[in-house]
Amino acid sequence: MASHGVPRVAETTQRTEAQRLEEERQIREYRDLEDLITTKIAERQYTLEVLELTSKLLKKNPEYYTIWNVRRRLLIYGLFSKPSVSSSHSTESLNTSLIDTTKASFENSSFSTTTSSAASTTIPQNPVSPNRGRNGTTLDLIKADLEFLFPIMMKYPKCYWLWNYRLWLLQEANERLEPVVARELWKRELTLVGKMLVKDSRNFHGWGYRRRVVSELESSRLGGQSMVESEFEYTTKMIHGDKGLSNFSAWHRRSKLIPRLLGERSASDEARRLFLDDEFELIIAAMYTDSYPYQQSAWFYYQFLMTTVTDYVGHATITPNFTPEDRAEYVTRQLIILKDMLDGAEDCKWIYNALIDYTMALCRIEERAVDSDERQDCATWLTELRKLDPDRSGRWDDMEKSLRN
Repeated sequence: MASHGVPRVAETTQRTEAQRLEEERQIREYRDLEDLITTKIAERQYTLEVLELTSKLLKKNPEYYTIWNVRRRLLIYGLFSKPSVSSSHSTESLNTSLIDTTKASFENSSFSTTTSSAASTTIPQNPVSPNRGRNGTTLDLIKADLEFLFPIMMKYPKCYWLWNYRLWLLQEANERLEPVVARELWKRELTLVGKMLVKDSRNFHGWGYRRRVVSELESSRLGGQSMVESEFEYTTKMIHGDKGLSNFSAWHRRSKLIPRLLGERSASDEARRLFLDDEFELIIAAMYTDSYPYQQSAWFYYQFLMTTVTDYVGHATITPNFTPEDRAEYVTRQLIILKDMLDGAEDCKWIYNALIDYTMALCRIEERAVDSDERQDCATWLTELRKLDPDRSGRWDDMEKSLRN
């Protein structure tokens, strides 16, 4: 079994007695830690000490979503609710180190049940509603928690709860900090997610997170402006990177940016036509150069481009003012390219499928029936599809019926 081309090898080595005993010790330690947190939360001890305990447990098991919720409660009803210093301190602290006490708790793998009297103060049984702390201490706590998450995210980049919790922290920053301060935190996230996508450019968690970060940075609440141009360039960079052709997320992001990009440019009909030509050139050149036409992700993007020409009604199209003659011209041109692509790639089902689909689309655009030559070509291509992909025999039967009608 492999994930993103990385083989997964089953562990077959027999454990030694020492290894078995060590594992049992770690299990006991884990359960004791879990019980200790449960006890302290039941007593409403929303303190820095308990935050340290959750840090230790989450390093061992970041999938434990209940503990992430416990951590939220600790901050909302405990640490965020404590008096904060003036807002002027927060702006300076953006470039200073994290508070020593919190940072130490994140770096130290051990914990102590003995803390200062201030940290160990228990919150009353019925804590008041969380107040809107302003900067200072609140900012330090959020920054420290973001810093705590980063090494865990690098180790477990596909863990949903890590990404969810990180977004929650930043949403709290929006609510509790001045907009200029919150914006700086979001800007740092753009750098972080860039690092994550360098490590794994196809991590859909990272791409989804990047979309959210960009959306926040563009928002009027944070004094943002459109980033569509820079994001479009980012997709170009990722597509041209290592394994970029198979990057579904990069192609998908690009397809979602294009309508907005052209709209913000106030692109003329001619500019839109040139843009479409460039995109077709990009994807076809990528198919030929990088892996020949076998990458499914590339075909999905090619289908997106063709859909804006063949089935433009109801879509955010690139060329909304194309006439039927314009559309027929583009489809005809692409059919010629697809037939040329078959030379040397006779075993690629995507080409045969596209040839049939767009031959039928051309007939619909020109409002005519399939002629005899086209029918014969489609029958030949359909025969090849049955050989290459027998599992979809029902689909090919439907295609054959549509050709006879």
